[in-house]
Amino acid sequence: MKHQDRHARDSGGFSCVHCGRFVTHRSYGTRQRNHCPHCLWSRHVDDKVGDRRSACNQPMEPIAVASRGGGEWALVHRCQGCGHLRTNRIAGDDDELALLALALRPISHPAFPIDCLPGRGP
Repeated sequence: MKHQDRHARDSGGFSCVHCGRFVTHRSYGTRQRNHCPHCLWSRHVDDKVGDRRSACNQPMEPIAVASRGGGEWALVHRCQGCGHLRTNRIAGDDDELALLALALRPISHPAFPIDCLPGRGP
């Protein structure tokens, strides 16, 4: 077990790798806290869910929101060190505005110019 994981378990939480806020492990709607409820960032600590064996340990940026079966939302994180992608269930105390901003990102900043779509332009 890595040093920061032992500290997190002893203190009942962790400091966010991105915004620095203290995050408690207790949360509504999830059994295992794996991201900051304020900025939604995570850290690459697992090879397999819950094993805490990843040697990477780099920040994981929230890049999207996905919908799972039954309408449940999940965060999509990309590791800034190795590029690994992982989905994480959202928690009941996640910042709603941060979730909505992430969900709307493809609409507000499309990956292609909207003006080039058929029927658009001069």
